[in-house]
Amino acid sequence: MKSLLIIGAGGHGKVAAEIAKNLQYTKIDFLDDGSSEAIGTFSELPLFVPKYDACFCGIGNNKFRKQILGQVKAAGGKLATLIHPTAYVSPSAVIGEGTVVEPKAVVNTHSQVGKGSIISVGAIVDHDTVLGDCCHINAGAIVKAGGQVEECKKVDAGEVVLGF
Repeated sequence: MKSLLIIGAGGHGKVAAEIAKNLQYTKIDFLDDGSSEAIGTFSELPLFVPKYDACFCGIGNNKFRKQILGQVKAAGGKLATLIHPTAYVSPSAVIGEGTVVEPKAVVNTHSQVGKGSIISVGAIVDHDTVLGDCCHINAGAIVKAGGQVEECKKVDAGEVVLGF
C-alpha cells in the first residue's frame, strides 16, 4: 500500500489526489486548516509526515508552497513527484521533487523543472527551458524553447514566455 499525505485540500490538492490515484497510491489523506475532508491542520504537519510514504504540497500559492516543502523536509518527509500518465515528459528532462505534471502537459527535451513546481493541464514547457523552484506554468501556458522562469513565478493561462 502506497500512502500519500497532501497538504492542502483545495482545488490543487484535489487534482493532485486524482493524479496520485492514477499512480497507484492507495491511501491519500489531506491536511488543511479549513476543510472537513482533512485529517488534521497545517500546524500538525510534523506529527503526520512520518506516517506516510510521501507527501505532496497541494497549495497553489507558490511562496506558501515553498514554505510547506521546507517544513516537510524538516520533518523528515519524502516529497512525491506526480506525473499524470497522459503527460509527456522527455527522458532527458529533469523534474524536481514535489512537482506535478498534469494531464496533457508537455515537458520537452533537456528541460529542467525546479522542485515544487506545477505544470498545469495542457501547459507546454519546450526544449532546453529552465524553471526555478516552485513555479506554476498554468493551463495552456507555453514556455518556448530556451525560455527561463524564475523561482516562485506564475506564468498564467495562455501566456507565452519567449526563449532563444
